[in-house]
Amino acid sequence: MKRSDLTLLFVPVWKRNLIVYRRIWKVNFMVPLFEPLFYLAAFGVGLSGLIGDVSYAGQEFSYIRFIAPALLATAMMFNAFFETTYASFVRMYYQKTFDAMLATPLSLEEVITAEIVWGATKSMLAATIILGVISAFGYAVYPWALLVIPLAFLGGMAFGSVGMYCTGITPSIDMFNLPMFLFVTPLFLFSGTFFPVSGLPAWGQYLALVSPLYHLVELTRFVTTGSMESSIVLSLSYLVAFAVLFYFLSIRAMRRRLIK
Repeated sequence: MKRSDLTLLFVPVWKRNLIVYRRIWKVNFMVPLFEPLFYLAAFGVGLSGLIGDVSYAGQEFSYIRFIAPALLATAMMFNAFFETTYASFVRMYYQKTFDAMLATPLSLEEVITAEIVWGATKSMLAATIILGVISAFGYAVYPWALLVIPLAFLGGMAFGSVGMYCTGITPSIDMFNLPMFLFVTPLFLFSGTFFPVSGLPAWGQYLALVSPLYHLVELTRFVTTGSMESSIVLSLSYLVAFAVLFYFLSIRAMRRRLIK
């Protein structure tokens, strides 16, 4: 069989992850369902009353309505990044799943592609659940809010790719604390999630433009509220370029790690 006939073999690997997920779906379902409820309750009952309205993109938003789309975007990031770091590392290092797959006609590119696509799928599933939660509170405008689902896949590909790159260069599972502390946490705090980036100094606004989460938050706010500070073309282009760049970097890093 020619190699060109095997290019879609990543799909069975993706299905393998789906089958495993379905066995524990009830546990996995609870996190994206209850986590936004906790955030909405905490910020809606607590900080929202203290902060009042937020000026964003020339409009006034209640604080809870302002952060609701950010909860969607951060869930996309966390689900994809955790799946292609901790979960992929366990499959690679402890369960030896990657070794077993590479002993078949599967190529390394197909195995890694399946892992990243699965991470993006989990982002999409989580975003769908959270979208339902915030819609119940009236924090999403339809039908545009349905674009959250394909947007979640794009965001999942971006953060799944960078997560897989981290897996390729991280020597042990304990060391994932470093990308979490140095990459994910700063993005979570300073990407327009809890306050508008326009309120930052000029240098802070320029730094935000480098953040993939900032562009994901901006696009999520746009499709759920109709407002954004950034440019649609800029944010979409940045996310696509980020996903493509780290996809190839992750392939390179995993090849160095797995192919002796």
